[in-house]
Amino acid sequence: MRFTILGCGSSMGVPRPDGNFGNCNPNNKKNIRTRCSAVIQGKSLNIIIDTSPDMRQQLINNKITNIDKVLFSHMHADQTHGINDLRVFYLKNRKPVDIYADLPTQKYLNKTFSYCFKSNSREYPATLKMNSVKKDLYFNDGQKKIHIRSIKVKHGNVDCTCYIVDKKLAYISDVSDINKKDFKFLKNLKYLVIDCLWYREHPSHLNLDKSLRLIDTLSPKKAILTNLHSDLDYNELKKKLKKNIVPAYDGMKINL
Repeated sequence: MRFTILGCGSSMGVPRPDGNFGNCNPNNKKNIRTRCSAVIQGKSLNIIIDTSPDMRQQLINNKITNIDKVLFSHMHADQTHGINDLRVFYLKNRKPVDIYADLPTQKYLNKTFSYCFKSNSREYPATLKMNSVKKDLYFNDGQKKIHIRSIKVKHGNVDCTCYIVDKKLAYISDVSDINKKDFKFLKNLKYLVIDCLWYREHPSHLNLDKSLRLIDTLSPKKAILTNLHSDLDYNELKKKLKKNIVPAYDGMKINL
């Protein structure tokens, strides 16, 4: 099984739509960041986490030709507004794609993208099937099952869902605080993919100092910083990190 970071950029990506790279060296390909998204690839099952506005190009770049399930972390536009590009997988498989979201995210998606969930005519059938996120999700991957535990974390004024894959990797792209009672699920994992927006304080995200303190508490074998703003140049950030902590980059692959 493989986990691929499709996009590791903050809400405007790097470069921004106006071409601004901020502090990032434009000659380093690892500084070119699309909006946050990831995919779990089993033997016969692909599970994507979030449908960023850059999802189409992310899938093409990574040669991902099928999506079976979709997990949403929260309702924000940089995690959801690529949802229409799931339509091709309905056309390909002739059945609605299963998506999983918490109740606030479900309400937002049903309101904003109602045409994805309700058939308007034979020509425009529903392409997605809504499901609620449970504490423990199990997906068949051939003769194996992929276990995904969900945990609620704070992301400013909204909740965000952290996903833990087979007790090996936690993906927390947007977070400002984690309830200490949930640390037991997150400690000593093989991989921790964690929010690290920039150097300054932010009300809805971890900055570098807070992210490093949390990594120190949770003690993963390897930590990967994601949701990186244009303030954070890849090479400059890497110089500040311990050997077991690295910045993410688009297309980064992790074997589970």
